[in-house]
Amino acid sequence: MILLDTHIWVWLADESDKLADHHRQIIEENRSDGLGVSIMSCWEVAKLVEYARLELACSVAKWIDGALDLSGIQLIELTPEIVINSTQLPGEFHRDPADQIIVATAREYKFKLLTMDDKILKYEHVQTL
Repeated sequence: MILLDTHIWVWLADESDKLADHHRQIIEENRSDGLGVSIMSCWEVAKLVEYARLELACSVAKWIDGALDLSGIQLIELTPEIVINSTQLPGEFHRDPADQIIVATAREYKFKLLTMDDKILKYEHVQTL
């Protein structure tokens, strides 16, 4: 299984042109093994809509339900270990709580994280795609 960062999940669900062809290929190659989405990504989508930084074609609840029903998508819940580990990430990592939880989730389950976030891509303590 791979873990999708929030923006990758949003672009996939919305069939956005922002999702690069090589990311689409990675998703298709891993769909049968599972495409993980952290529960934190659901929260992040809702917050982005609340702050008018993301516009959806429907309500947040309806969008999340539909986006979680995409083929291969598996919701990854928070655990006490992920929460604790998100506050104890090794090395230098930025203070965005959503990114901390998503990175800690990838580390906890040894998932590769599909992202375009430069801060995460430069963080050497998580495997990225």
